Amino acid sequence: MPFNSLQFPLFFIIVFFLYLALKHKWQNRLLLVASCVFYAAWDWRFLGLVFISITTDYLCSLKIHASDSEKIKKRFLILSILINLSILGFFKYFNFFSANLAHLINLLGLTVHPYILNIILPIGISFYTFKTMSYTIDVYTGKTEPTRSYLDYALFVIFFPLLLAGPIMRAGDLLPQISSPRKLSLDKFYEGSYLIFWGLFQKVFVADNLARIADKVFNAPPPYNGAAVLLATYAFAFQIYCDFAGYSNMAMGIGKCLGFEITLNFNLPYFATNPQEFWQRWHISLSTWLRDYLYTPISFGLRRWGKWGIGFALMATFLLCGLWHGASWQFILWGAYWGALLILYALLKPLLTKIPGPKSSFGQKLWFIARVVCFFQLICVGWLMFRAGSIGLIMQMLHSIVFNFYIIRKIGLFGLAISIIAYVILMLIIEIVQFVRKDRFVIFKLSTWLSCALYVLIYVLIIMNATANIRNFMYVKF
Repeated sequence: MPFNSLQFPLFFIIVFFLYLALKHKWQNRLLLVASCVFYAAWDWRFLGLVFISITTDYLCSLKIHASDSEKIKKRFLILSILINLSILGFFKYFNFFSANLAHLINLLGLTVHPYILNIILPIGISFYTFKTMSYTIDVYTGKTEPTRSYLDYALFVIFFPLLLAGPIMRAGDLLPQISSPRKLSLDKFYEGSYLIFWGLFQKVFVADNLARIADKVFNAPPPYNGAAVLLATYAFAFQIYCDFAGYSNMAMGIGKCLGFEITLNFNLPYFATNPQEFWQRWHISLSTWLRDYLYTPISFGLRRWGKWGIGFALMATFLLCGLWHGASWQFILWGAYWGALLILYALLKPLLTKIPGPKSSFGQKLWFIARVVCFFQLICVGWLMFRAGSIGLIMQMLHSIVFNFYIIRKIGLFGLAISIIAYVILMLIIEIVQFVRKDRFVIFKLSTWLSCALYVLIYVLIIMNATANIRNFMYVKF
């Protein structure tokens, strides 16, 4: 039951009006049942898997909090992490490691056939696993008090707007909103409705149309025209952004309508001018999770190594970030690419800050635009790695951009470029205004006629592009 399906509006309307009629305790029970129905609509068989994770971390966190023994606390923390990672590893990484282990043994001269499991990946498993693990770790470190209510904790994990693709909210941010009565208001409802509307536009009009453009090139066999690969990479860059940010905006909007404040997950990431800023704007809930639970402990343990320790911590964190996205060497390469960019930026940052910029206001704006455009190219190299499908195809596509870049021979590329611009131009204009005004709800502050005209235009574009062949959100499969 994707947010962009025909069934979801009916589901949400029923839940919303029942929610309005109930008191706080029964609102929570309604949301828990609704979340179970929402997940079961995808595949009811994996609902039990979610509750294994919920029950494990609920009980382990209570044991950790109740004990005065550091040894016992650590024992239950390790138990919680092992069970969660075992479930995640079995469903997501078993086949990957089995195939690569068999390949390694074959290289040693022995003949071994990999044992491949014919299982599907439970949707949202990476997201809710990280959420439950962070809860137990925070209880262990004393950052969070464990809740005594099993049902409230279950709702924290399985809350349907966040269940499939985040944001990965921490217990300290979401559990207090569950345990305390929420205040509903028309202002929140209007903001929530706008975020749902805007997220649906990003997904249905921008992302799904750009997906068809990107798929034609990335799904085609080699040889490749470098110009076509570059345009397809640009299309994919905006596709994955609008697909994932669209989901996050809709999740935030649904949360606001129900009285929840959901963590901001995307903050205009393509306005970043360096890799550090990009990860402060892109998939913020994941990047902060990786920072707090991976990078910080690793870098602290290697602090005596100085810059080498920081570099190792960055690379290790982003290799695991790549593996989190998928059980494939291409994602590991993508993670290594971002780790290398961050290490290089950390080394060059003292020199870069000494470069004098233009003194005039106009010159500073041009310099900022130039940096944004240049860094966007580096982002797109990463997206090519993310999308290509294999390391072999990545190499062939990068080779085509450098050595087989022809525009004149492919007249259709001009039409392709115009199509990409047509799909992203409205979103870009609005995001530029949001960035300049530093206000994500700037549309609310436009004149009545202009805001109404924008709403009508966006509504027409959504309706024109809504089809029976609904594309699922990309990050659900992660």
